[in-house]
Amino acid sequence: MKTQKILSHKRKQILIGMITMIIGIILGGLFFSSNEVSHEDHDHELVDSKEPTIYTCSMHPQIKKNEPGLCPICAMDLVPLNTVAIEGEDIDPDEIQMTASAIELANVQTVIVEKGIPEKSIHLLGKVKPDERNIAEITARFGGRVEKLFVNYKGQQVTKGQKLGTIYSPDLITAQKELLEAAKYKETNPSFYKASRSKLKLWDLTENQIKDIEDKGEPILYFDILSPISGTVTKRHITVGDYVNEGSALMEVIDLSKVWVMFDAYESDLPWIKEGDPVTFSLQSLPGRTFTSNVSYIDPFIDPATRVAQVRVEVKNPNLQLKPEMFTNGILESSIADKSDQLLIPKSAILWTGKRAVVYVKIPSQEIHSFLYREIILGPEAGNFYVVSSGLDEGEEIAMNGVFKIDAAAQLAGKPSMMNPDGGKISTGHDHGQMEMEGASSDQNNKSISTPEHVMIKVYGNCEMCKDRIEEAANSLEGVNTASWDSESKMLHLEYEPDKVSKMDVEKAIAAVGHDTENHSAPDDVYENLPGCCLYDRPNNK
Repeated sequence: MKTQKILSHKRKQILIGMITMIIGIILGGLFFSSNEVSHEDHDHELVDSKEPTIYTCSMHPQIKKNEPGLCPICAMDLVPLNTVAIEGEDIDPDEIQMTASAIELANVQTVIVEKGIPEKSIHLLGKVKPDERNIAEITARFGGRVEKLFVNYKGQQVTKGQKLGTIYSPDLITAQKELLEAAKYKETNPSFYKASRSKLKLWDLTENQIKDIEDKGEPILYFDILSPISGTVTKRHITVGDYVNEGSALMEVIDLSKVWVMFDAYESDLPWIKEGDPVTFSLQSLPGRTFTSNVSYIDPFIDPATRVAQVRVEVKNPNLQLKPEMFTNGILESSIADKSDQLLIPKSAILWTGKRAVVYVKIPSQEIHSFLYREIILGPEAGNFYVVSSGLDEGEEIAMNGVFKIDAAAQLAGKPSMMNPDGGKISTGHDHGQMEMEGASSDQNNKSISTPEHVMIKVYGNCEMCKDRIEEAANSLEGVNTASWDSESKMLHLEYEPDKVSKMDVEKAIAAVGHDTENHSAPDDVYENLPGCCLYDRPNNK
């Protein structure tokens, strides 16, 4: 009994020792683990203290905070200012980074740059003109008096060889007498005889008329004026009893069975037009009817007054329905001359400065949407697209919607942008947060520098002549840096210095040359004196 008590006591001591050892191991592990964690946290604190994370807004870079949250201006998520898209990857300092929420709020959409055959529908205005090869100006071959006229009004139809009138000519009678006298000696003096016949031929007498004179043996007193072509009498310069001199204009006859339609083509449209292109056109006088023909001639000169070149098509007109000076509206469907594949980008992807064309290229393989400013050189306009001459490669991705918002973010961040291609900080008007970060060390005596502003103004017009007139009026004002007007959207992109000129001043200058704006109407007399192609539809509220 005593022995059992001793064994039980030893067992309890061993059990207590094992439990104590296990508890010691657990406590030791917890102690050393917490110690390591504290060291790691301490190391992170050291790193964070050296490089604190600053959070900013993609659309308002002047906002800077030490912790994540929402932008106080637009309520978008703040992003780390020193965010690295992929660890170890080099980041371009000119990148514009935008979060998914910023992309959605700005409605940014992108498109892949691809090659295609550029096509364009060119709208042309023109007039019906007579075929200049079928115009006959009838002049007097010899002097005399108009005895009779068989054509008494303009518009009368005549046929080739038809009598138009008769002329009594003393000089012609004398020449006939010389022929009759020379005919007596044609065997002995043939040269004199031939000279007399040639003289009458130069005065437009036919071989049959000369033979009749010789057969009758007496001069003809009255000579007929014959029509050289079939057509319409469009001018009559003489009346019965008029005396005319050699070379005087008598009548004009035009054959209108074939006419020309002369269209006006602006300089920007000329790269798209070539001989043989089909043109479909209509006339107000023949509603519901369309005519089709091909370009037969392109004027090699630009009219210095209208800045257009003439494009000609030839049309058969057997029923004389097409009358000279009728207005026509034509559409020419064309692809660019060489028809080769060209890089095409949508118009909405381009920002204009008047001198430069700018796009924003998306950087591939980035976790955060990133864009880079790039200037490009454009070729011809192709409907809703532009041909890219240089600056982009096939397969690159560019922003096609929300481009102006990306550019605004670049301007605020002091990175290269449309209005500031070299980059650099600009005054934003909302720098309070940044000033708090940087401290109040700025010189209060520094004078404020005026920052150019960019606005878009609705300006009404039609064509390239309107574009030149509008831009010239805007650029004539001191303080206007660039002005670019788009004929399709009717929007004027304007960059100006507000301390020198105002937006209203620009609108007034444009209205003064005949173009209504969103706030100012052009004088009626100025508008009515614009060329026909520039007479735009005035807004109803003007």
